[in-house]
Amino acid sequence: MALNQCCGPLLAGEQYAATAEQLMRSRYSAYVLNNDKYLTSTWHPSMRSHDIGHDDQQKPDWQGLEILKTVAGKPDDTEGAVEFIAHFKVNNRAGKLHEKSRFIKEEGRWYYLDGEPQEVPPPKTITRNEKIGRNEPCPCGSGKKYKRCCL
Repeated sequence: MALNQCCGPLLAGEQYAATAEQLMRSRYSAYVLNNDKYLTSTWHPSMRSHDIGHDDQQKPDWQGLEILKTVAGKPDDTEGAVEFIAHFKVNNRAGKLHEKSRFIKEEGRWYYLDGEPQEVPPPKTITRNEKIGRNEPCPCGSGKKYKRCCL
């Protein structure tokens, strides 16, 4: 789905997220686009940090978002949670951020509260003699084919 059909209106401030999951997806897009203003504005003021935490030297190259589970967070709810895995690369090394994020809705607007990191299984160890086909899944766990990831 194109950005302007999904998260674009949210990132532009033209509308608010209707669900906690929609806010989660738009915040991921804001990380991809380095939109710190949106990230700050969608973070609940009681939990907000003054620093989003971008380190220009180690800035992730975001590769994709998987929503694993959503609890509540619908338009009529006031609380919700979204468990997700965000895939990224830093210095050409693949990684994953697995988190359960909490959201709250106040005055008709969803906010990110906080997140609880979840353990990510370590990537598969490749032995020197092991051969990986270009079209096989990448052993780093990104979900991409080897030729499109770590080859």
